[in-house]
Amino acid sequence: MVNAKDLATIKTNTGESLSALSRTQPILVVFLRRFGCIFCREALLDIKSNQGFFDENGTKVVMVHMSEDSDAEKYFKDYGLEGISHISDPECVLYSKFGLIKGSFSQLYGLKTWIRGFEVVANTPIRPMFNQIGDGLQMPGIFLIHNDQIKESYIHKSVSDKPNYRNLVRCCTNG
Repeated sequence: MVNAKDLATIKTNTGESLSALSRTQPILVVFLRRFGCIFCREALLDIKSNQGFFDENGTKVVMVHMSEDSDAEKYFKDYGLEGISHISDPECVLYSKFGLIKGSFSQLYGLKTWIRGFEVVANTPIRPMFNQIGDGLQMPGIFLIHNDQIKESYIHKSVSDKPNYRNLVRCCTNG
């Protein structure tokens, strides 16, 4: 599992280390799946809709993705998240350091995933995309880090799981 020494070497697109950021405020590190994934794009909508809550509670969001920075920035802009801090990890080294695994068939394509996928398409502006930018087998996860320590985490059991971002942040804030 990741430690404080690791956090000091992990840098965002702006050159800030996760360690330094976590010592100034709680940081919500969101490990995304591939950008073509419906649930990854739903996560981007959720982050955007909770941005005011994160700001009010002094929490910085850092996205981890598997694409080139320029490709990621296009996706972030499309979802109103331009300027968000992010980390490119195309080899999934950080995913592994944080204990995020490759998904099983049922985690990736099980009945629950199909049902939730249809719900997302029916209830949001998100439409299926079949381009794959990143490892389609990689499972996502979320970590709340403060003062070089993981205070909360959400490890997806299925790619279709929908985390409660506010509950994750509440452990280190007044929210």
